Amino acid sequence: MGYFPKILDIQKAKKIISQVATDTPLMQSIRLSKQYGANILLKREDLQRVRSYKIRGAYTKISSLSQEQLSRGVVCASAGNHAQGVAFACNHLKIEGTVFMPAVTPKQKIEQTKMFGGQYITVVLEGDTFDDSSKAALKFCEAKKKTFVHPFDDPRVIEGQATIGLELLDQSPNTIDYVFVAVGGGGLASGLCAVFDALSPTTKIIGVEPEGAPSMKTSMEKGENTRLERIDKFIDGAAVQRVGDLTFSICQKHLYKMVTVSEGKVCQTILDLYNRDAIVVEPAGALTTAVLDNFAEEIKEKNIVCVISGGNNDITRTAEIKERALLYGQLKHYFIVRFPQRPGALKQFVAEILGPDDDITHFEYSKKSSKENAPAIVGIELKSPADLQPLIERMKANNFYGDYLNDKPDLFQYLI
Repeated sequence: MGYFPKILDIQKAKKIISQVATDTPLMQSIRLSKQYGANILLKREDLQRVRSYKIRGAYTKISSLSQEQLSRGVVCASAGNHAQGVAFACNHLKIEGTVFMPAVTPKQKIEQTKMFGGQYITVVLEGDTFDDSSKAALKFCEAKKKTFVHPFDDPRVIEGQATIGLELLDQSPNTIDYVFVAVGGGGLASGLCAVFDALSPTTKIIGVEPEGAPSMKTSMEKGENTRLERIDKFIDGAAVQRVGDLTFSICQKHLYKMVTVSEGKVCQTILDLYNRDAIVVEPAGALTTAVLDNFAEEIKEKNIVCVISGGNNDITRTAEIKERALLYGQLKHYFIVRFPQRPGALKQFVAEILGPDDDITHFEYSKKSSKENAPAIVGIELKSPADLQPLIERMKANNFYGDYLNDKPDLFQYLI
C-alpha cells in the first residue's frame, strides 16, 4: 500500500516541534472574503519563527535521528525555506549542518540561513536549480557519511508539515470546506491530505503550483512521477523539476485537485497582499490566494483556508515582481520603434503618439547607421489595457511601428 502518515505520528510530531515552532494564526481576510463571497481564512505560516512552515518538518526529522547520526552531522538541499528550518534546528540542537542551495537563491534567504544556523551551519551554493543542489548534497552526504534531511520526500518531514492540519482543525470553529496549499515537492500537501482524510474527510485539498513548474500536475496527469526538463525558477519556493515519490503517491490518491497559476498573477497578488493587507509574502506564499479567481463560483459561501506558506521575500526582487505584474495585467508593453533620423522625431513620438496617460519606462537607442529609420526598444506603461490598440494604430499611421515584443519570448526574455 505504501506510506501514508498516521495521525498518532503527526500528533507525536506536534509535541516535538512545540519546542521550536509556534501555532501560527488562522486569520480571516476581510478583503478576500468580501471579494469572493466566502469565509476566506489565511493560515499565516509567514509568521513562523523562520518565516515559513519548513521548520516543522526539518525539526521533526532531525529530532528523530540517533545520537550517532547527530554526531556526524546533517546535510540538506533547499531553495531557501527548508534550509532555514534545518539551520535553526542545527543551532538549537548544537549539531553540525551543511546546507546546499542553488546559486540563484535570493540573497535574503542565504543570509537568513546563515543567521539562523550561526556557527553550526556551512552554506554551499551549487547549481541553478534545487535539483542541481540536491544531487551535489547527496554526493557530499554519501562521501562524508552524514544524514540527508530531505525537504519533502521523507516520512518524518511529511509528518512535521502535517501538524499544520491539526492546528487548522483546532483553530477553525466551522467545518473547513476547502484548503488551498502551495506544492513544490509535495510534503505539506501530503501531510494535509493525511490529517483531513482521517479527521475531516469532507474537506477538499487543492494543490497549487506555478504555471512554469507544474511537476506535480504533470505527474498526476501522466500517472507516474515525471521529471520536467525545464522550469521557470522565479517562484523558487515551489519550483522543482521532480516531486517526491512518497508525496506523489499520496497526492495522486488524496488531492481533490492539482492546479497551476501564472507567475504574473502571483506577482500581482504579492503586491495586493502588501499594499492592501500589509502582508509580506514570498512568491510561493502567494500561490494559494492567487488561484482563488479560478474557483470563484465553487467557493461561494464556503469556509476556505489558504495556507500562506512563507514570507521570505527579498526586497531586491520588487522591481521584477512589479514588472511581471504589469505584464500580466497587460499594462506594460515593449516595442521596437523605428524613429525617423531627423530632428524632432522623439518629440513627435512623445507629443503625438503616446496617450496622455502613457509612460515610457524603458528606452534603448543608438544611432549606428545613416539609414532613414533607426530602431529603438521602448517599454511603455499604460493606464488601461484598452489603450494598447489605439497606441499601435497611432504608431503605424505615423510610420513609427516596428514590432511588438511581448508575444516574442525568445526576444522578450532579454528585457526582463
